[in-house]
Amino acid sequence: MSKPKNTVMEYRNYYLPMDFPVLVLTGGHWKISDIPSSRLHFHNCLEIGLCHSHSGTMKFYSEPMPFKEGDVTCIPRNIPHTTYSDPGTESRWSYIMFDPAELFKGLLLTPDAGPGLSLFSYQKYRHILPREEYPHIHYLALSIVREMEEKRPNYRVCVKGLLLALSIELNRIQEQASQDADPGASPRTSLPENALIISPALDYMEDNYSTQFPIEVLAEVCHMSLTHFRRIFHTIMRTSPLDYLNSTRIMKACNLLRSTEESILTISEMVGFASVSNFNRHFQAVIHMTPREYRRQMLLAHQETGIDSRQTILEFTGWMAPEADPN
Repeated sequence: MSKPKNTVMEYRNYYLPMDFPVLVLTGGHWKISDIPSSRLHFHNCLEIGLCHSHSGTMKFYSEPMPFKEGDVTCIPRNIPHTTYSDPGTESRWSYIMFDPAELFKGLLLTPDAGPGLSLFSYQKYRHILPREEYPHIHYLALSIVREMEEKRPNYRVCVKGLLLALSIELNRIQEQASQDADPGASPRTSLPENALIISPALDYMEDNYSTQFPIEVLAEVCHMSLTHFRRIFHTIMRTSPLDYLNSTRIMKACNLLRSTEESILTISEMVGFASVSNFNRHFQAVIHMTPREYRRQMLLAHQETGIDSRQTILEFTGWMAPEADPN
């Protein structure tokens, strides 16, 4: 049997406001083409999708999963996937992107709340939840989207409560799916070799970007030798572990530059750079302007257009709109 080719994947980094790490993408323009994408993508945060119309397919590597109107999808971070509609149709969606660990920080959760609200550690889970089987999940997801659209008084408090309820319910579903799975059977989704083998390293960098640590730590969490880890990481991500880590730090810095008045020196330390000169050099290499210039442009964009400056970079990078038809 021939070895499967490496799948080209795209990393979509959604940087959520620090004071309220929730982003909802919705509206009539959020439609999914019937043309399958040539590459998979994955996120740095939890994605809850709500299908408003039509049907189609979600694909996780080689395994297709059908979806239909009313389904809610649950995609943890670092899970590569793609979505396309049935031929001749365009399914319409709303997406809730959020960081449960950050949003619910400080909550005193009981031990029976499950193995954590992040949903990032499951190997057997339900990606697609039909409305007829899980009507309460559909209701919660739709209520969150409506609250974020209408922005009535105290909507953030309401959304946080709804997301907490949704997270707990999803946690219960995923826990039950794990318990029901036959321990001796293969996972439901058969992934090709090396597909998610670097996921522990991606998670570690996302959680520890603000600290100094050697690349050897990333190899260790993936249970590889350093040489093997570097090679596999570059094959999958098309960049080195250090460059990826520094890019993550720079994007975190963009969030701080947009949403705080901290000095550039302080921000460079907060995101894990050992010196401000090193920070400036990497920032300019990634963003193509200095941190000071970036902050000034974000402020001008906010003043001239009224767009929330905390979301400008997402619109600039094209991740705030549906993918264009490749043809």
